[in-house]
Amino acid sequence: MKPLKRVFFVDFDGTITKRDTCDVMVENFATDGWQEINELWEKREISTQECANRTFQLFQASLADLQRLLDTIEIDESFEAFVSYCRKEGHPIYILSDGYDLCIEHILTKYHLKVPYFANKLVYEKGFGITCTYHNQDCGLCGTCKSSLMKRLTEPGSQVIYVGDGVSDICPAGHSNLVFAKGRLLDHCLAKGIPVVPITGFKDVLKKLN
Repeated sequence: MKPLKRVFFVDFDGTITKRDTCDVMVENFATDGWQEINELWEKREISTQECANRTFQLFQASLADLQRLLDTIEIDESFEAFVSYCRKEGHPIYILSDGYDLCIEHILTKYHLKVPYFANKLVYEKGFGITCTYHNQDCGLCGTCKSSLMKRLTEPGSQVIYVGDGVSDICPAGHSNLVFAKGRLLDHCLAKGIPVVPITGFKDVLKKLN
């Protein structure tokens, strides 16, 4: 029997990383007022780009401060084994993030990992800001439209598998054949009757796949 073709799409913050880097940045660098901005984003009343750029105006940090903070971020203990599994089986794996490319690159480099990723571009010029290379103008909410990227990156006949945990994962989960979830994504899938495999980390993903 011909092996099943699979493609894996994985969220970054809070899924691959033990802590959400965006949350950690805000907690360490932002002055009061970020909570109200974040609440508007969680209600989907403002876009990721507006939320981030308004929040960055509250930051008191340099690029060096961010790099030192990123050095403290750890990844899921089983993520490297998961990447090895995908490569051994010949399954493409992509990181899709509504977070920031600089953070992803820093952390992947720290762990000597090379995984293709798509994310918002973080820039620093007398302050932080983002540009959204993979924005979907028809929707306008996420900075990185994960669903559009999934459609573009999936070969016909492949089983689409998504792994995530948060608000920005809700839409792509609905376009997947199999969803591994924790956190808010798991709550959403259970509430909406979307088939989902609950996980605490990539160790659970590997157990299900093997």
